[in-house]
Amino acid sequence: MDWHKQGRFLCVSFLGLLASVHSVRRDEFFPFGLSAGDRPLEPGSDHTHRLEVTQPVLFYDGTFSSIFINTNGFVATTEPPSESTYLGKMPPKFGMIAALQGDLDTSDGVGKVFFRQDSRPGTLRQAAEHINKAFPEDAEVNPTHAVVITWVDIAAHGQTRESGIDKKRNTFQLVIASLETASYAIFLYARDGVQFATTPVQDSSVIMHAGFSKGLVQGFLFSSQGEYYRVTTEDEESVRALAEETNSGQQGVWVFEVGTSPYFSNVAPGEVSDLPTEAEPQATMLADGQVKYISYDPGQLEIHPVQYQPNRPQNPEVVELDDAVINVDVFSYNLGTCSNNRNKCSQFADCKDYSSGYCCHCRPGYYGNGIQCVAEGKPQRMNGKLNGRVYVGNSPSPLEFSSNDLHSYVVVNDGRSYVAISDIPENLGPSLQPLSALGSMIGWSFALEQPGFKNGFSIIGGEFMRQAEVTFLPGNEKLSIRQEFKGADELDHLVVSTTLSGQVPELALGSTVQIDPYSEIYQYSNNLITSSSTREFKVTLPDGSTETRTYQWRETITFQSCQHSEPLKDVKPSQLLRVEQVFVLYDSNNKLIRFAMSNKIGDVNGGQREENPCFTGRHGCDTNAVCRPGQGTQFNCQCASGFNGDGRRCYDIDECAENLQICGRNSVCNNQPGTFRCECDDGYQFGSDGRTCIEVDRPVDPCEDGSHDCDLPERAQCSYTGGSSYVCSCLPGYVGDGRACQDADECQTGRCHQHAECINTQGSFICRCSPGYDGDGFYCSSEKARTHCETQRDGLLAVTQFGPRGPQLGQFIPSCDENGDYEPMQCDRSTGQCWCVDLYGREIPGSRSGPGSRPMCIDHRVAPTPVGPHPRPDVHVLPPGTHLLFAQSGRIEHIPLEGYDMKKGDAKAVLHLPANIIIGVAYDCVEKMIYWTEITSPSISKASIQGGEPTVVIRSDLESPEGIAIDHLGRTMFWTDSVKDHIAVASLDGTQRRVVIDSDLVNPRAVITDPPNGNLYWSDWNREAPKIETSHMDGSNRRVLVSDGLGLPNGLTYNSQSSLLCWADAGTHKVECIHPDRGDRSKVLEGVQYPFGITSFGNNIYYTDWQRDAVVAVDRYSGRESDEFQPQKRTKLYGIATAYSQCPSGQNYCSVNNGGCTHLCLATPTGRSCKCPTNTVAVGCVDRDGGY
Repeated sequence: MDWHKQGRFLCVSFLGLLASVHSVRRDEFFPFGLSAGDRPLEPGSDHTHRLEVTQPVLFYDGTFSSIFINTNGFVATTEPPSESTYLGKMPPKFGMIAALQGDLDTSDGVGKVFFRQDSRPGTLRQAAEHINKAFPEDAEVNPTHAVVITWVDIAAHGQTRESGIDKKRNTFQLVIASLETASYAIFLYARDGVQFATTPVQDSSVIMHAGFSKGLVQGFLFSSQGEYYRVTTEDEESVRALAEETNSGQQGVWVFEVGTSPYFSNVAPGEVSDLPTEAEPQATMLADGQVKYISYDPGQLEIHPVQYQPNRPQNPEVVELDDAVINVDVFSYNLGTCSNNRNKCSQFADCKDYSSGYCCHCRPGYYGNGIQCVAEGKPQRMNGKLNGRVYVGNSPSPLEFSSNDLHSYVVVNDGRSYVAISDIPENLGPSLQPLSALGSMIGWSFALEQPGFKNGFSIIGGEFMRQAEVTFLPGNEKLSIRQEFKGADELDHLVVSTTLSGQVPELALGSTVQIDPYSEIYQYSNNLITSSSTREFKVTLPDGSTETRTYQWRETITFQSCQHSEPLKDVKPSQLLRVEQVFVLYDSNNKLIRFAMSNKIGDVNGGQREENPCFTGRHGCDTNAVCRPGQGTQFNCQCASGFNGDGRRCYDIDECAENLQICGRNSVCNNQPGTFRCECDDGYQFGSDGRTCIEVDRPVDPCEDGSHDCDLPERAQCSYTGGSSYVCSCLPGYVGDGRACQDADECQTGRCHQHAECINTQGSFICRCSPGYDGDGFYCSSEKARTHCETQRDGLLAVTQFGPRGPQLGQFIPSCDENGDYEPMQCDRSTGQCWCVDLYGREIPGSRSGPGSRPMCIDHRVAPTPVGPHPRPDVHVLPPGTHLLFAQSGRIEHIPLEGYDMKKGDAKAVLHLPANIIIGVAYDCVEKMIYWTEITSPSISKASIQGGEPTVVIRSDLESPEGIAIDHLGRTMFWTDSVKDHIAVASLDGTQRRVVIDSDLVNPRAVITDPPNGNLYWSDWNREAPKIETSHMDGSNRRVLVSDGLGLPNGLTYNSQSSLLCWADAGTHKVECIHPDRGDRSKVLEGVQYPFGITSFGNNIYYTDWQRDAVVAVDRYSGRESDEFQPQKRTKLYGIATAYSQCPSGQNYCSVNNGGCTHLCLATPTGRSCKCPTNTVAVGCVDRDGGY
């Protein structure tokens, strides 16, 4: 090589060391927070929580089955004494693991302490990596249990605002990782995570401490201080050094062996304390032979092309750079052997030992890097979040956005990818349309491969970092794109985090963008891939004018590969990605930006044109199949692993049904497209092997177990707030602090009418009109107005001739109730026929019954205004757990479930709407939202169970909405309308409405969804021909399930675990079930009285009964009633639903990216249909049936 060639230089240091000098960031901590399954410590100062650990902690020579977590930055082995006895002291007189002990406070609502036990493989693997890196000479350690405690943004206690200390907060983490014979403590201190080193105690400040203390040791006559180990000294600099130094090889991370069995001497610190210094310049040799020193800041490195030069004899680690430094992460290669690392490979991979380590290789039928392997031909999904700070045009203020949803879907066997990003505001969305590259990574990852070439996932799997820079011409606006691909989640969907920063040219709202096909050359080397290109796009402005614009694109992809097997030996150093059929759309109505494109990877020189359909994508194979090329244009389609069929049509294999023992005890098997997933039952989590479900330590709810000190439930409400915390509040009609509540005397405030008497009662009051006056007590009048029913009745009575048995034949007299309203059921005594009427006395079609039979009529009358205070229509917050929700005239109540048992003593009203009649109730487990139908002023409404006021979702074009059901996967709701005689669907915000069933219906009432299988079920209580029907969610494949032996099938419920559809019939007085696919019908219970609504949970069925005014529980296995609940208010109960503590398992084809649909996505068992809203002019909306 010419060492003096102009413009070139050699970086003599190993580039991999650059990234190792940065301090640990918060996002490199062990996962923490509520989303990680943590429990919060009670806010305040010096709070302690005792945690019973499922695997003992070894500390010094002791074994501890419980530990004590304290606000003040430490964990103790016994209940710690008052903080005044140990603050500023190391060692204290009790067993302590001090991550950073001081007088700390979380009562300001900003600082928080989180903790959990964890045996998940990812957490244990992260702990093992830190431990093995800190003790490189020792045998490899694989913990089986961990306790993770995180102190986040913690302030010092007692500091004044003038001191400025309230702006200083410390963030650090302690992980106690254990195996059978040893325990380790891992301290992590975030960059800028140690902002103060002292805390005030009385009139002085004391130093904070990190270290370990065994505590007092009992001797024969007296106690003495046991062993201890100090990480910090009495010098503040030693505290600040916690985030700057290390003993594990990573700055800010400290590892200690704190206990071994059966013998132990003292704490052993990690052995890797040396790090390259960030400020130390790196030597580079310039063309003239001089040495230049460059300081590296890993957080600010620019992206530039790189060429890797292997096997250079004199400089084996030399990398030649074009013009500047490259941002390359440090990679830890696989050391050890397969015997103790096999679980680090994918379940679809084999582990192979090499002389220098081990590597993972995907099995035949799968592809990837061995750590992640996916089935050939199977469509892939990607989910993630988009964050950013972007200037649009010349705007002086940036647009900031956080956690916007990004979803993508790829049909692998033709290379077509779809991307959608939500909640993009109108002043940014049009300007992002040229950036199809936001979703191009998944296109490159799963591009259609030409012979001899590999797409991105085949080479590097799903864990890598992508950094790109876009320069728009001619304005030179620059936008930086950073994407972190984090592998697959528990649903085998890829996960990505995207961050945008910089400036983009402004495009006006209404502008459209057209991107012509383009090509990119990707250059491959060890752990580094680079690409650059220039792209053109055509902009059509709102006025119809067009212009062509350009931007330059540079990107760098860094990843970790297994070096022991020469992973890139079969990868060509350069490959061409061809992107065609690019589609871009910004949907301003839904604030969505969508991209779609076809991707092919092949030869940079073009090569011989491929005509085989497998390489052109024009093969017609099923989306769940792989295309196998043959000679010339011959090919065959083969279903992907986990599917059966001829390749043209592939059907998912239900592994759960074929092998009932495929998952272990305390778990359920959830079938997924192409695979299956084992999920632990409630109260269990996976152990260290990732398969066995073990019981978890549940927090104690004082409101649930009765250990709270709130007043009696008749006067006060206890609301659980997490951990061991709760809030007491007095019920309406009472005053006090919640722990002591007294009746409020409403009569003192003149609530009643002047001609009424006020009577105070416990928690309420009664207004009663004086003699000679009529009214509700709030308004009293000496004259009573006659109602429509009374006028009609009295008018007919005046002209009707009566015989000895009543009115003569053919002369019908309406029945009015005590308030003058029409009775819901009217009967003609002369003929014996009865029928249902609405609020205005009009007969409801299809409800007339013959002599000796009575129809079941809904009471359309508005309940009389309650005598007493009107409650606000707020939602009372539900405590955690699974509940039953049921409607009762103008309210929705809940009954908590403990197992399958109703906790009747804790039943309360969730929502008061006294002037309404609520019929149907449904629950959205994703957003924790109650939905209901109401017929007084026909509407569909919703409210959050976490508190707040109700919101009307739909109020137009409804006449009598009754049944309602939610598809929590596809984010839609279905309802029946018994006057319009149809079943309709809409998105959950009430938009995108469409009728799916509108023929051959007379009195549709109940409707139920089966989201994972894409099925819809409903009942029609038509007196002439009652029936239960089913269809796909798009209304296709409609068929009658049950038509014989029905009377008044009011309620329906579907149990996804047993696959049984059950109904309650007020005509036959039975509860029955059927398996929709097999048709085997079974009777559960006979002799029920007048059931209306029905729901199920586990082994139980729960139904509401009009005659008993009760919720009745039925054990489906024994066929017996097990319990009943009668609310205090004895009126008719209507719909009932189960509010799950977490969503049922499963997914459907609309779960991600709205199934690729522009408007309504309606699932079917084998795919989905894209449907347009009814009576809506939807630009670009086309109905598409089935499949993708």
